[in-house]
Amino acid sequence: MNIHPLPEFDCVVANRLEIADDIVLLDLVRADGGAFPEWTPGAHIDLVLPNGIERQYSLCSTPTETARWQVAVLREAAGRGGSSYVHESVAVGTSVHVRGPLNHFAFEPAPAYLFVAGGIGITPLLPMMRAASAAGVPWTLAYAGRSEGSMAFVRELRDEHPAQVRVYASETGERLALESLFAETAAGTLVYCCGPSRLLDAAQASATANGWPAGQLHIERFEAKEAGEPVLADAFEVELELSGMTLEVPPDRSILEVVEEAGVLVLSSCREGTCGTCETPVVSGEVDHRDSVLTPEEQAENEVMMICVSRAACARLVLEL
Repeated sequence: MNIHPLPEFDCVVANRLEIADDIVLLDLVRADGGAFPEWTPGAHIDLVLPNGIERQYSLCSTPTETARWQVAVLREAAGRGGSSYVHESVAVGTSVHVRGPLNHFAFEPAPAYLFVAGGIGITPLLPMMRAASAAGVPWTLAYAGRSEGSMAFVRELRDEHPAQVRVYASETGERLALESLFAETAAGTLVYCCGPSRLLDAAQASATANGWPAGQLHIERFEAKEAGEPVLADAFEVELELSGMTLEVPPDRSILEVVEEAGVLVLSSCREGTCGTCETPVVSGEVDHRDSVLTPEEQAENEVMMICVSRAACARLVLEL
């Protein structure tokens, strides 16, 4: 939350390795030679590049390894420029700034796990698989991608866990049928899914079709989901309890933009509701949740909101800012 700023580190790229088509693995170390904090599986960091662009990447190394952090970056041809900059300009020795870690994809205890990855969505799942193996908990992975050459870590996963990993490469005609896969999943198994929006939407539809209870499926989105029209089309007021200000938020501006203009410091990064950095406690009022981070259950609790995209569903919100 914004009242608890995230740790920040000046870092250097210690190693860079091309691990699949258009995917590079970066090893990050602290510039001062110090240790990173331990983290939990599912966590991500904000990577602030030399050109000022900020992007979020899942940590895919081992949580207890404090000498380095690893992130894998897919070049997004239709992206906003961050991944292209990494591929074209970030080399061994490049200085970068790192903020985090932050985790909105927490790995919870369970008797068994099913992991479902689409493309670069494998990255937050890797530490979870390692943690499950270390704890002696059974798990399986369904890993889908365009081709095996485009799928990071696929060879290592298949070699190390041949009985647990199933690969679905579309170029060879292999199709991941989620509804039937979910129908075969035992009750109590937690399912963690990450990848492109079409995969996550299909996972949610399949979980519903199979009658799964809330909390069995956990997803993380790298892309903002479509939120539709806001609940309240008019302007609304936001009272900042800690700052002693009341501000008006017009229909064409975000709460984040308005409070920043008023001089209130808010930690933020993606500005599209996918990273969770701007998470803010809600004191009172009803929220129109439009983020891609909180679960439906967390949104219903109405205790926090992502002020970069979410809005008020009432005339006045009171926030802990």
